[in-house]
Amino acid sequence: MRCVILSNGEYGDLEAYRKIFKNDDTIVCADGGANYAFKLGLIPDTIIGDMDSILPEVMEYFAASNVVMKKYPRQKDFTDTQLALTIAQKWGAAEILMLGSLGGRLDHAMCNLYCGIEVVNNNIKLTYFTPECWVYVVNRELVINGRQGDVVSIITLTQEAHGVSISGFEYSLDSTLLDKSNPFTISNVLTGDTGRISLEEGILLAFHYHTETSEKSL
Repeated sequence: MRCVILSNGEYGDLEAYRKIFKNDDTIVCADGGANYAFKLGLIPDTIIGDMDSILPEVMEYFAASNVVMKKYPRQKDFTDTQLALTIAQKWGAAEILMLGSLGGRLDHAMCNLYCGIEVVNNNIKLTYFTPECWVYVVNRELVINGRQGDVVSIITLTQEAHGVSISGFEYSLDSTLLDKSNPFTISNVLTGDTGRISLEEGILLAFHYHTETSEKSL
């Protein structure tokens, strides 16, 4: 099961999101993410959070549509997006796609990326999407499908990533140690339609800045 989480961050061109939804997706909105679901004509399975960002008319519409709403106190130990990730894992999601979780406040964006550590350690595929970029959380292997010339940057999310190998890029690596304090693996370029990234230990973030004509595999 794939769970799509809509957070209350920046979205940009909403039309860019319509093509990524599948008919059998489970949709969870983190509070104000419901405003964007409403604009996209989506009916979420659940809205979760402290409900301080969802518009009154949106809440009224989804309540009338019998959408389950799980309200939490504003003073809590987790962000609304963290609550959404927790419920997606509880429901047994094998894959989670994050929308509206990057951009805007840098602290929120970093928090949302660091939340990926627990998710992938639970053997769940986790991806973030914006109209300009896909961000993959990698703890073993990733095949990137794009086009020649697409820019891909790699950053270690853990302090170190061991045995990192990449091929299909202008600059390759072979069983290399990456350290968070020296993020030199930035702005690499696909030499063809496919690039491969693997590692033996640790967790990586792979940022794929795709061209408009890139064929994406979800």
